[in-house]
Amino acid sequence: MKNTDKYEKVIELGRRRGFFWPSYEIYGGAGGFLDFGPAGVALKRKIENKWRDFFLKRHGFLEIETPIITPEKIFRASGHVEHFKDPMIECKICKRVFRADHLLRDLGVKNTESMTLTELRNEFETRGTVCPECGGQLLEPRHMQTMFQTTIGPYTEAIAYGRPEAAQGIFVNFRRLFEVAREQFPIGVGQVGHALRNEISPRQGPIRLREFTIMEFEFFFDPEEPQCPLLKDVQDVEVRVIPIQSRKEKSEEPLQMSLRDAVDRKVILVEWMAYFMGLSQQFIGELGIPQDKQRFLEKLPSERAHYSAQTFDQEIYLDRWGWTEISGHAYRTSYDLSRHMDQSGVDNRVFRPYPRPVEVEEKRLVPDVDAIRKTFGDDFPKVMELVGTVDQGLLEDALTKKGSYEIDGFTITQNHVKAKTLKRKETGKRIVPHVVEPSFGADRLVYSAMEYAYSIKEDRVVLGLPKDIAPFQVVVLPLLKKSDLVEKANKIYRMLLEAKIDTYCDEVGSIGRRYARADEIGVPLAVTVDYETLTDGTLTVRHRDTWKQVRIGQTNLISHTWDFFDSK
Repeated sequence: MKNTDKYEKVIELGRRRGFFWPSYEIYGGAGGFLDFGPAGVALKRKIENKWRDFFLKRHGFLEIETPIITPEKIFRASGHVEHFKDPMIECKICKRVFRADHLLRDLGVKNTESMTLTELRNEFETRGTVCPECGGQLLEPRHMQTMFQTTIGPYTEAIAYGRPEAAQGIFVNFRRLFEVAREQFPIGVGQVGHALRNEISPRQGPIRLREFTIMEFEFFFDPEEPQCPLLKDVQDVEVRVIPIQSRKEKSEEPLQMSLRDAVDRKVILVEWMAYFMGLSQQFIGELGIPQDKQRFLEKLPSERAHYSAQTFDQEIYLDRWGWTEISGHAYRTSYDLSRHMDQSGVDNRVFRPYPRPVEVEEKRLVPDVDAIRKTFGDDFPKVMELVGTVDQGLLEDALTKKGSYEIDGFTITQNHVKAKTLKRKETGKRIVPHVVEPSFGADRLVYSAMEYAYSIKEDRVVLGLPKDIAPFQVVVLPLLKKSDLVEKANKIYRMLLEAKIDTYCDEVGSIGRRYARADEIGVPLAVTVDYETLTDGTLTVRHRDTWKQVRIGQTNLISHTWDFFDSK
């Protein structure tokens, strides 16, 4: 691996300019954990808020916040306890542990995520693979539960897990959220928050963390009316897709097609998912990552999460890591709501009214009055009431399979009921919503935006971030560290802050060094206060991307700044 690739340059810049660095650094660090400094926090919040604007606010979707620590029964119901595992392999000599599929992928093996433990073992044996650290023998691959386990309170039986996704916090609150939304449907609910995954051997810095910020939303819709009226807004957008069929034919060459074409050809199964994939491509593009460096890779059935009927990874090309997942788009069907409905007993169905009532015929088993009176005599009224209230499905199933149904000490046989066709009016139906889920990792987006923004101009690093996500909009610089210039600069600084413009003041070092520092942080505008400012009230405004300087009056600074950030 090159020592001078862009990854190392961005990591070094992140440390030096306060974007991010390894957690617990003074104690040697802890793999898979990252601290964000002032510039990194500011950049991350800008990306999170842009995501909110893009996906939640413009659609009127809801946003919630739920706990990271989740009782075990939630993840048993969702299937995570059973399925959320990764393959690991250990060195017999040095005891280092590696993620088995990633180790093979680094050796050039394709589709390792879909391999069983047996297939992984055979691949290692065929290749004669040894430990990449010490050359020792590798042991048998085995699965490791990748959710962090804990207990709630002092009770060891009160097992809980750190959530590996934010989705279950939305699913278990569906009934309450549906009420909060005044039963409007379809409905979207988003969440931004930390998630935990006990990764086996994270080695990709900000790309693969054990604690990270996830941004995801669940969109609930009627599976019998899956049409997306918003698809027309993006249907002509061209996307680069690698569908399952191509992967089965061993091709990684993306197909270029419009979203409308992808839906019509059943490459994307759900219109709503196609719509959000189109928005996602635009969103990632506005972080500075061009369309030709993006693609959507469809996951093979063996690679998909247990809850998914179709999944696409949105990938971007990174200098060191190649094609890297930046978001996931999953069609979760009704899996989660149905599982929680079954395990909790809470009805997660939604009533969908018809445009007008419809008359339906329904076959029911009704009590045979004469037969029941003849059999049960004085108990006739009680038995009539019991038969009238029993669940139709249970009664029919028991009579079909066993020929009788026991209820409150009475035996009901097929002679005691008769089939009758009833007509009634229905005003609507009750359905379990289906779900599509776009999910993004904020930490990966921070790094990715920085890599694509990183450039060298005349031996200087310039972080050319899109101006709406730059950590700071303006830096104020007194030309010299003289009291009158510093005092004036501080007044300008406070004026900009009061105008809600993200600003900081820098008075340390030469003016050239401070310009360079601002370029490395990605600040679009630098405002210099000099002696002319004290005499005529004018300021020098320097643009990061062009290094051009303009002289404007102090009274025009705020309007100039807003005009600059409002322009494309």
